Amino acid sequence: MNAILQISNLCKKYQTGFQALKDVNLTISKGEIFALLGQNGAGKTTLISIICGIVTPSSGQVLVDNQDITKNYRQARSLIGLVPQEISTDSFETVWNTVTFSRGLYGKAPNPQLIERILRDLSLWEKRDNKIMTLSGGMKRRLMIAKALSHEPKVLFLDEPTAGVDVSLRRDMWELVKVLKDAGTTIILTTHYIEEAEEMADRIGIIRNGELILVEEKTSLMTKLGKKELTLQLQHPLESIPQGLELPGLKLSADRFELTYTFDSNSDQIGIAELLQKLASHQITFKDLNTKQSSLEEIFVNLVNSGVHHGA
Repeated sequence: MNAILQISNLCKKYQTGFQALKDVNLTISKGEIFALLGQNGAGKTTLISIICGIVTPSSGQVLVDNQDITKNYRQARSLIGLVPQEISTDSFETVWNTVTFSRGLYGKAPNPQLIERILRDLSLWEKRDNKIMTLSGGMKRRLMIAKALSHEPKVLFLDEPTAGVDVSLRRDMWELVKVLKDAGTTIILTTHYIEEAEEMADRIGIIRNGELILVEEKTSLMTKLGKKELTLQLQHPLESIPQGLELPGLKLSADRFELTYTFDSNSDQIGIAELLQKLASHQITFKDLNTKQSSLEEIFVNLVNSGVHHGA
């Protein structure tokens, strides 16, 4: 694994005694999209703020492309782009000047061709001479990304990138993030929208009360922790589930016309084929069947509420 970001034993304790982060360890590879999920106050913003050099850790180490964020602040910080949750720009400045100025802040030589490419990629080129106050909310969000990309960072942080934007713009943003990934940028995003992580991320981290309780590849997380559900629409109502068919996870609906079987693909429960054979042996016929797998949202809610620690 070619690591771009290495976080070791990171802790943050405030003078009030509040422990915002507890012994966080995480390695992120070059070019991956990593989604950090957690409820408000879980520690997402504190973690990002430390990596970006905005908040000082109490202990632990953060290396960005082998540069220590505390000891080699300028070199490490120049490798990072941050798109904060709050949109903060000078309303009276033009799009072009704002993005160009952002690049200059990092001591980078002017590069109008690069700025043009970024603005074109973000559909901002037509608005380059517009004052920021004239832009829509979605365009301002794109501008924040353009500013973060202006100094050619290797790692891009998106803190709630689609908070408060409409569904169609959210999908545009997802496409844009994929384009950035294809160009080799490593992307770390925090989000409240579970479908955002489900759509884009290669790996998911879940943070709860300052602890990283789980880090897992998205597909394997959904396989390991996702439950499957089979629903059978019966041809004739059943008075009750027949003897010999009382399986864990098998339920009869109140109207007696539907059997639902919830099972975990990793458990010792019987599979669908075996269940259907058992139903046939009891002369139970059905007219339709549906299967459904847990969404990432259900997995997330279960994890956050269960208190289970799955280790990073």
